[in-house]
Amino acid sequence: MEMLRLYDFLPSGNGYKIRLLLTQLGMPFERVEVNILKQETRTPDFLSKNPHGKIPVLEIEPGKYLAESNAILVYLSECTEFLPYDRFLRAQVLQWLFFEQYSHEPFIATSRFWISILGKSEEYHEAIKHKREPGYAALKLMEKHLTAHTFFVNERYTIADIALFAYTHVADEGGFDLTQFPAIQAWIERVKAQPGYISITQESTLCLTSL
Repeated sequence: MEMLRLYDFLPSGNGYKIRLLLTQLGMPFERVEVNILKQETRTPDFLSKNPHGKIPVLEIEPGKYLAESNAILVYLSECTEFLPYDRFLRAQVLQWLFFEQYSHEPFIATSRFWISILGKSEEYHEAIKHKREPGYAALKLMEKHLTAHTFFVNERYTIADIALFAYTHVADEGGFDLTQFPAIQAWIERVKAQPGYISITQESTLCLTSL
């Protein structure tokens, strides 16, 4: 069996989702660093793997690629404890994955990118300001849910938690104050306590890095 190859940018929360799940699944993989700040996702070679020009991309076998972080999470978690077998519970996981990409990531992750990765908070000041209200709305919805639940679906740790954790736990790097969300803070600690946990910029012991 070919080793999985992950095209990734280490500070990326979307790439981190995949690294975290692969590590917690105990699946060895090769990680190929693709520096988005140097336009390395815009080269003809990378665009042949993902015409959308974004990381992460998972090479499942030579020439067979899968993009979009949450689609990769679903693919990898099939037939594992990270994705429920029950039809309704699976749909609930997907519901949170869609929420993360549509109502969460565009506001919290983008703010973090502008402020902490690009270091251009002044240049993007107005745009960042417009991200605040919808970003906090997403956090408030999560807080309400987590006030009554240990994890997002079926009181068990799933890829719904991985997807939402990736950018939530570093939301402060995008200028969001998490101190007003005690349920989210407690959930973050529960996620960090899961077996096989790695931090967002930590290399997995299961991966071989190619630059």
